[in-house]
Amino acid sequence: MEDFTPSEIVAELDKYIVGQKQAKEAVAIALRNRIRRKKLPKALMEEITPKNIIMIGPTGVGKTEIARRLAKLVQAPFIKVEATKFTEVGYVGKDVDSMIRDLTQAAVQLVRKEKIEEIREKAKERVEERILQALLPIRRQDINEREEMLYNDDEIPRPQSVNSNNRENNIIKTENRMGNQDLQKERFLKTKERLRTKLRNGELEEREINIEIEEQSHTSIDIFSNIGMEGIGVDFKEFLDKMIPGRKKRRKIKISEAEKILLDDELEKLLDMNEIAKEAIYRTEELGIVFIDEIDKIAMKEKSYGPDVSRGGVQRDILPIIEGSTVMTKYGAVKTDYILFIAAGAFNASKPSDLIPELQGRFPLRVELNSLHQKDLEKILVEPDNSLIKQYKALLKTESIELDFDVDAIKEIAKMAALLNEQNENIGARRLYTVMEKLLDRISFNAPKMTEKNILISKKYVTNRLQNIIKKEDLSKYIL
Repeated sequence: MEDFTPSEIVAELDKYIVGQKQAKEAVAIALRNRIRRKKLPKALMEEITPKNIIMIGPTGVGKTEIARRLAKLVQAPFIKVEATKFTEVGYVGKDVDSMIRDLTQAAVQLVRKEKIEEIREKAKERVEERILQALLPIRRQDINEREEMLYNDDEIPRPQSVNSNNRENNIIKTENRMGNQDLQKERFLKTKERLRTKLRNGELEEREINIEIEEQSHTSIDIFSNIGMEGIGVDFKEFLDKMIPGRKKRRKIKISEAEKILLDDELEKLLDMNEIAKEAIYRTEELGIVFIDEIDKIAMKEKSYGPDVSRGGVQRDILPIIEGSTVMTKYGAVKTDYILFIAAGAFNASKPSDLIPELQGRFPLRVELNSLHQKDLEKILVEPDNSLIKQYKALLKTESIELDFDVDAIKEIAKMAALLNEQNENIGARRLYTVMEKLLDRISFNAPKMTEKNILISKKYVTNRLQNIIKKEDLSKYIL
């Protein structure tokens, strides 16, 4: 994260999102300010809070994708929530605190994944030793027995004249037995190393061994589901599973399967969950990003009567979270003062000023995203690293079919998608999914039995396949 400049962040976002320069620059600046903040003295650092962003634009223009790619870029805890899913505290539904608990859980999973990669090699070594021990059980007749023999030899009584001869004979017998044990130990170690080499080369994958596996106890109690328990961050099912110890059971399985089971077991033993929880809470507080989608749906257009369970009430509940408060999670208390909040909405039936004034003030940066036109759709089809045309080419290549698109064909696809957006609801780039699926459905269906392996999609082919969909959309306006 320390190495990313705003221009580099925008360049990374350009790989997946076409246009929307203003929105990309806004999130890049917000991210860079986090890096700058960490370089300040502690007293000043605590005074600087993130400048939350509200994105305004129609659906399908890249609002969610910008936030999601940004979080993945910097390896920050990220959660996307729908504002319409929350209800005011005291009513049935999810309360707004759950977004912070979900964010903390995402941070735990992120840190846990990193820690697993750090200890994976050590865990593999321990798994290897456990498998070798199952293949070649260790005989414990070595050093302890040798010491016992020497000890007993020192205790031999000496009063009789023949004791010296007996003692010499006992010493010779002891040395012979110790010599035999050394040879056995040497043979054992050589055999073990041969098995280790075969195990690493994958020559023993099909051999069966007996291993001891702890069976996890799964309680069937599910009576607490979301009935007030969400507010205290307690998972009773998980709590009961921990209280009831798992039973150990010996199983005879192949080494290839045993390696996976034992690796999971060793990783769990090596992981320090207290350390993971501590690091996760730190990342949540300092690097966390919460993306609140559909915030326009909880904006009030006019004064309504009765309780505002999912509009004004939710706005009032969200306010202290964004302003800065402490939320209790099962991993500990999480402060929300420095979490970055990015809200988004189309604002077709409402406008940002319909939000309560206090909430508007918590989103000082407003960015408008542009609607997508034909030229934008053309770029979306070919430019991003995960463009639709690249995806379809890769999918059909698995059937040994080389798919190619003419330049005019790409323009015609974009033209058709733009026309459909004008005639119906404007769903932005998502319209391309509909158009591309309709365009290639026959090829996808017949791909396994097609003899022609090189297919060129021309403008004529696009027109023939999609002209009916345009006509049907025209007629659908007049049909009840």
